[in-house]
Amino acid sequence: MNQSTFRRINTLLLLALPVAGTFSFAQTPSGAEIGLDTPIVEQAEALRDEAMLGTQAFEWVERLTTEVGPRLAGSEAEARAREWATNALGALEFDRVWVEPFSLQGWERGVEVGHVVSPYPQPLTLTALGGSVATPEGGIEGDVALFPSLSALEAAPEGSLEGKIAYVGHAMRRTQNGSHYGYFGRLRREGASIAAEKGAVALLIRSIGTDSHRMPHTGSMRYSPEQPQISAAALSNPDADQLERIPARGETVRVRMEMTPQFLGEVTSGNVIADITGAGAPDEIVIIGGHLDSWDLGTGAIDDGAGVGITIEVARRILASGKRPHRTIRLILWGSEEVGLLGGKAYLDNYRNTLRNHVIGTESDFGAGRIWQMTSRVNAEAQPVVDMIGRLVEPLGIAPGSRDIPSSGPDLTPMVNAGMPAFRFVQDGRDYFDLHHTPDDTLDKIERRDLDQSVAAYLVFTWLAANTSVSDWGWRSEE
Repeated sequence: MNQSTFRRINTLLLLALPVAGTFSFAQTPSGAEIGLDTPIVEQAEALRDEAMLGTQAFEWVERLTTEVGPRLAGSEAEARAREWATNALGALEFDRVWVEPFSLQGWERGVEVGHVVSPYPQPLTLTALGGSVATPEGGIEGDVALFPSLSALEAAPEGSLEGKIAYVGHAMRRTQNGSHYGYFGRLRREGASIAAEKGAVALLIRSIGTDSHRMPHTGSMRYSPEQPQISAAALSNPDADQLERIPARGETVRVRMEMTPQFLGEVTSGNVIADITGAGAPDEIVIIGGHLDSWDLGTGAIDDGAGVGITIEVARRILASGKRPHRTIRLILWGSEEVGLLGGKAYLDNYRNTLRNHVIGTESDFGAGRIWQMTSRVNAEAQPVVDMIGRLVEPLGIAPGSRDIPSSGPDLTPMVNAGMPAFRFVQDGRDYFDLHHTPDDTLDKIERRDLDQSVAAYLVFTWLAANTSVSDWGWRSEE
């Protein structure tokens, strides 16, 4: 199918769409009324349709994951990723490409092994949670106290786990929008200090994931300053099943585990930034991007090589079009997202005095699946722009979702919390937590055409947001 035929078919589909339901676009003002004249809308449609014929997004992900590989926050590999990104972006026609460095406390994993000592000796597949302290030299051994959930652990009396290794399970399930992760992820983030409060000497958790592979999921955790710091590790889901079956037989489980992660002191990370300067309002900024760092078990293809590849390709295609946007389009490849949104926090600190120059922004950071929904939180003046975006991405299989979701993606959370309007494309995440933070996060899981669909959608958002005359999308007082 050639480009003109593809565009005609999409136009016919758009005209034939039924008008019904809460999110009908029937009342959307004409493009001219929101500063989007016919050529701007047609340019967005052309960018969309051309992307659906094929993009280079997959090649960007392939290059990053092959030439750099895993990119742990603050590591030498993340530094090589920044160099890779500045070289790649520098070869394009951005008006400016630069790095904004920031510091963090470095951490790296070491040896990590576990065994059931009794009653049925056998190995366990586990991995240290990011930021965990090491076990005592030579490892640690103890009887296991099993809890089905974090709330059950919280209900245990203080001191009741003296000398024991706490194990905590959960009931996380697959959802299209990944909604279970935020709730059940608290176990990974806070479980170690809660277990320490009860007297435990170490923590094992069922991986915060939905797969049945013998691959544990890592991810960041944090310690409460009020509690001792104990080692924390995640078991693969099959190993968690195995551990739970033993006490179901009335047996006491005894486990030995050894982990040797190290803290490296102050190290450097950074955000890689590239601007397409606006011709009419260069000080007004629209942000797109993904995060450059990854966990160290896989190659960071899904999380978040895909987001990096999608948004680099969006910017490349706008540059290649030869058309200059009205306001500045800023591509940000965020650093050290995985260990606490540190790139986003550093950016907020750097730009706090000019924060309201940022009109709107969004991030691709939920894998490589197809986008199925868009959400936003904007004011009444900007809602027609969002509705227009919705009309143009509907032929891609994207439906409007809630109009009051304060999310633009993880790294923009600090800015959204400071009052920035929010817009996000939501990818299909039903298999995302099969791969997330595991050795299985690799390039072979990505379908090229799925990335093309994301590129097409982000092109529509970026071009319309950068060219509408609506400049106040609903900044709020800092929350």
